[in-house]
Amino acid sequence: MLKTFSMTDIGRKRKLNQDYVYSSEQPVGNLPNLFLVADGMGGHNAGDYASQVAVETMVERIADSQETDILRIFDMAVQAANRRIRELGARSRELEGMGTTMVAACCREGTVYVANVGDSRLYVVNRFGLRQITRDHSWVEEMVQRGGIGREEARNHPDKNIITRAVGAEDTVKADFFTVRLEAGDEILMCTDGLTNMLEDEEIRMILDGARDIVEKTQELVRAANENGGRDNISVILIEPLE
Repeated sequence: MLKTFSMTDIGRKRKLNQDYVYSSEQPVGNLPNLFLVADGMGGHNAGDYASQVAVETMVERIADSQETDILRIFDMAVQAANRRIRELGARSRELEGMGTTMVAACCREGTVYVANVGDSRLYVVNRFGLRQITRDHSWVEEMVQRGGIGREEARNHPDKNIITRAVGAEDTVKADFFTVRLEAGDEILMCTDGLTNMLEDEEIRMILDGARDIVEKTQELVRAANENGGRDNISVILIEPLE
């Protein structure tokens, strides 16, 4: 059993919402539930369309899949979304170059299965704080891993939005996969960088601790991101496993 709530907001600076979210507590194909967050590539053509196409293609492929392994299902769905975006981009100059991040999750028997491409994130949250499960596919994150810059410098780096992988950016795409065992009291937070660029981890944890229920938690995260500047679209899925 899960309790979930999702929300997407245009923010205060953008004219379009290029984020797209999908949340189903009910089975999709062989998956017991499915959660997707996508962020269309800013500065590229039709980023809003790319995120929508990626999510819808993944949902269709997952619903039709006969595979039973969750991570294999995710991989096939990501590859299908990548092909679809490339096909559409090849047909239209207006759509050429579009792409999107993607983070996908499914909860089963106390475990969360995760796939990601790009810099949208999934965290496990509890009383000890936020633990980022996904790893950003970004130029700045690569610099951090090489020791070229520190984590705090990365947070405020002018090139922090340059991503190194995206669905639709190349003919082939490689997703990262994670399997995380959940403990009692853990929450799952999925979000685009419109949230994490506006709020520090400690601010997120305090909001989650202080709100009454999952709806208020999600709404307060979006509100706080907007109050801190709202420079990008903001999307959040919050999941509370009840198993």
